[in-house]
Amino acid sequence: HRKPAVVIAPMTRDGKIILIRQERIPISQAIWEMPSGQVDDPDAGESKIKDTALREVREETGYELAANGELISLGYFFSSPGFTDERAYFFLARAVQSCAEGPDREEGESIVDCRGFTTEEIRRMIADNEIRDANTLGICARLAARGLLSLAPHP
Repeated sequence: HRKPAVVIAPMTRDGKIILIRQERIPISQAIWEMPSGQVDDPDAGESKIKDTALREVREETGYELAANGELISLGYFFSSPGFTDERAYFFLARAVQSCAEGPDREEGESIVDCRGFTTEEIRRMIADNEIRDANTLGICARLAARGLLSLAPHP
């Protein structure tokens, strides 16, 4: 049994998606991924889950919702249903802007880079196996299926 989690796609006004590059000890490498985190309360309702999503974006990327920005719920998925009951909630946060204070990362997090990528760059990174974690691949598929992110190659 695991706590629920959130996975967030922070999108700037110009359509770039903010990714973090994080050292992951189990795989002994740093990978590009969407911000994510666990919801502390396993019985959290929608409001607390959304608060967690916004907090994770702020802490891990140093971005926050801009004026008139919105946090769009994209449903949830099971991260590894043959192994755990963990459910991760997907969100699109748009539009986001840099916070004056910058990121406020937890001590145990090893985030080594953070920057915006165009949808074409993300498509290429998925195709070239540079993006390879389930959370990021899953939210990209959900965004594409809803017409919120184009993963079609440009001719």
